[in-house]
Amino acid sequence: MTDIKNQVQNINPNAEARDVTKLIEETGNIYEALAIIASRAKQLSVDIKHELHGKLEEFAVNSETIEEIQENKEQIEISKFYEKLPNAAVISMNEFLDGNLEYRYRDQKQEEEDLA
Repeated sequence: MTDIKNQVQNINPNAEARDVTKLIEETGNIYEALAIIASRAKQLSVDIKHELHGKLEEFAVNSETIEEIQENKEQIEISKFYEKLPNAAVISMNEFLDGNLEYRYRDQKQEEEDLA
């Protein structure tokens, strides 16, 4: 996965109305287009979650006492950045409309594997 900071640089984090005909252009079916976008959104949300947890683990304290909780400014900044990111569905919608999503159907994948 590319760096999420660069990927979402120019994406408006707010949901906005979309032209349905643009969604249908590539697949010919609105439901297929939405299924592709939803699958990519799931992938993105998992990737973002793993990336965030990886960065926050650097700040983890392995003590068994909860006497004092220290606030780390870097940790807070990282958390705020990820909170401000656009929703994974918004990112995947932009990827789809920009033509940056590659997809194939599972039946085609099986046929390709059978031919190889």
